[in-house]
Amino acid sequence: MTTTQSAVQRRILAVLAASQVLGGVGVAGAIAVSSLVATRLSGSEAVGGLAQTSVVLGAAVASFTVSRVATRAGRRPALSLGYGTAALGGAGAVAAVSVGSAPALLAALVLVGSATAAGLAARFAATDLAAPDRRARALATVVWATTVGAVAGPNLAGPVQGVAAALRIEPAAGPFLLCTGAFTLAALGTWAGLRPDPLLLARDGAAAQAGPPPSAAEARAALFASRGALLGIGAIVVGHLLMVGLMSMTPVHMDHGGATLTVIGLVISLHVAGMYALSPLFGWLADRAGRPRVLVLAAAFLLGAGVLCALAGATDTALLAVGLVLLGLGWSGGLVAGSALLSESVPARVRTGVQGMADVAMNVSGAVGGITAGLVFAGTSYRVLGVAAAVIAVPYLLAGSAVVRRPRPALS
Repeated sequence: MTTTQSAVQRRILAVLAASQVLGGVGVAGAIAVSSLVATRLSGSEAVGGLAQTSVVLGAAVASFTVSRVATRAGRRPALSLGYGTAALGGAGAVAAVSVGSAPALLAALVLVGSATAAGLAARFAATDLAAPDRRARALATVVWATTVGAVAGPNLAGPVQGVAAALRIEPAAGPFLLCTGAFTLAALGTWAGLRPDPLLLARDGAAAQAGPPPSAAEARAALFASRGALLGIGAIVVGHLLMVGLMSMTPVHMDHGGATLTVIGLVISLHVAGMYALSPLFGWLADRAGRPRVLVLAAAFLLGAGVLCALAGATDTALLAVGLVLLGLGWSGGLVAGSALLSESVPARVRTGVQGMADVAMNVSGAVGGITAGLVFAGTSYRVLGVAAAVIAVPYLLAGSAVVRRPRPALS
């Protein structure tokens, strides 16, 4: 990497980290109240449950669009489009709450999911100009920045209701007003700050990028031709599937045991800390010890989380807290190391398209995990859900272990 590229990379990381903070504030703030608001507007808990599903489905659709725009025009327009679309969704949610329409709110939340897609794409943007031995750390830095927004967003949900009331807007629309502003700033920040565009700069003069943009079929072929890429995307998908499945049902399980909202909130906060706070450590380990070794560690965390959750009764708060922290750590290690491994295991020409496929698969797995977990929990028990998570983690652990035993290839 040249000195000029190093300087640009530092500035790009700062811009991406700032956009992650803003995006995290908006997404976390919206998600914190969306189910409750949708339930109140519709009078149906079933409709309330669709609120977060709308965000996840919107993220899955937007991930494809963001990836295609990045492939053709670069990261700057792709990320700005993602955050800008989410800002429109936030404004739509404000209007929906103001007129009392639950269907309009669900439609708006689909657009809000675009911010999740942009946030996921930002982690890959961090690797465009990174040196091979620092890719995982660059990616992890952007993931870690989400911590600030994820913690601040829900805590701002209450105060902004007062702001909305002062503006003569329905108070319940306050959190969506907040996310509209946060997403707008993120869109403007990425549009103004990602100059030069990191992806276009990385492509500059690269023979691999000659010719027309690669097709989706070409990207798929490259993905399935690489064992490293398959292991990377598998880690991302499995980690997200188990994380969403176990995390979404834990509050319900604890509520059945009589836990207060304060206690439930504390356990979920510890889980979120596990997801993001140690991501720089996983990035450092992935660069130093190798991506597959971190994936094995992540799989072990997920296995442990499933076992502990299976053993924890509805009143075993401490055991559930430890299980949820391990779940967050397993998700984090899998996302950081899996994303780095995926990116470096496919040719540069199709890399952006493959990254987009990973994000679509990740969001779809989250939706499947949430829906399936609800059915398993309703039909059996939380214990069965924990056992299922542990069983699913075992092949992931074995696959990573098999790769670790092979000679480590040089990074490129």
